Amino acid sequence: MEVLYHQYKRRVFGMAHRIVGTTDAEEVAQEAFVRVFRGLANFRGDSQLSTWIYRLTVNAALSYLAKRGRRQEVGDESIAEMPAPPTAERDLALAARIEDAMGRLPAGYRAILVLHDIEGLSHEECAAILECRIGTCKSQLHKARAKMRELLGASLK
Repeated sequence: MEVLYHQYKRRVFGMAHRIVGTTDAEEVAQEAFVRVFRGLANFRGDSQLSTWIYRLTVNAALSYLAKRGRRQEVGDESIAEMPAPPTAERDLALAARIEDAMGRLPAGYRAILVLHDIEGLSHEECAAILECRIGTCKSQLHKARAKMRELLGASLK
């Protein structure tokens, strides 16, 4: 269990952070690992272990948001606590706008953007994690990107 934890802790926490925000990411990551360790004996190997762990992480994050009733909240502190590479002030402002827009997305849209565009998973892997069809995954990703464009408006130009 310790080896498994150390192998996946950064990605699980990162995924949780991007879906629920900084203040709740640690709690969600902890819940995800509790689910992993409890369900490990029942893991059948129908998918890759990483896909299964990411599915449990996304499910834990979405459950957490549903319980809290905070479908679109991500605190501003998440930008301040993220290590920023040395960049121009304009880039920091843009990063803050992107983080804010991500926080205003519905949780499902946020999840698909994190999985595909940030984590770099394929449509097939995203569909397996979200337990939906590949076509649904692609459609949701398209809608999520369109909503991001709408939220960001002219700030990317």
